[in-house]
Amino acid sequence: MTEIRHIFFDIGGVLGSNGWDHEQRERAVAQFRLNSEDFEWRHKEVVAEWEEGRITIGEYLDIAVFHTERTFSREEFIAFMYSQSVPNEATIAIARQLSQQSGYSMMTLNNESEELNRYRIENFGISEIFDAFLSSCWLGVRKPIRRFYNRGLGIAQAQAAASLFIDDRQQNLISASTLGMNVVHFTSATQLRSDLERILHLEIPGA
Repeated sequence: MTEIRHIFFDIGGVLGSNGWDHEQRERAVAQFRLNSEDFEWRHKEVVAEWEEGRITIGEYLDIAVFHTERTFSREEFIAFMYSQSVPNEATIAIARQLSQQSGYSMMTLNNESEELNRYRIENFGISEIFDAFLSSCWLGVRKPIRRFYNRGLGIAQAQAAASLFIDDRQQNLISASTLGMNVVHFTSATQLRSDLERILHLEIPGA
């Protein structure tokens, strides 16, 4: 195997909770007493545009939530959205330890809207760990489309064979693997540490 020089982490499901996935939306339905079927339909109509940076959070909410009069404010709903983001401190500690190893380029590859992405980067405290955040909102395309990975590799000036991608979803790993990237399927921080020590031939101290 070619020596790994570039390490790419997913954010949602690896470095922290998902940003606005089905479990977060289900909580919103319960919290704000939304019509679940209508909300999901409206969400799916515009989520691609939102996560690819073509509309703002305001435009998303205009269509998905505030298309009718509500008993709650836009600010209350956005605050709830942000509150669903919780860091995975154990995984972040592993990423921080890797960033202190000489020779590794550390970046993220994640699907996220710009507003949630910026919030999570700041509140997870990961801006000092990663060299760049290659996110769908800035790349203009989402995983698992191959163009997403090609753009990320191009920006990083990374060879696929010298790159390692960590994600919690198999469908995202399959596309990356097809391009020649090395991949790790994340299930827990303990498993990730073990896999990284085996692949990178180094010791990553536990928390």
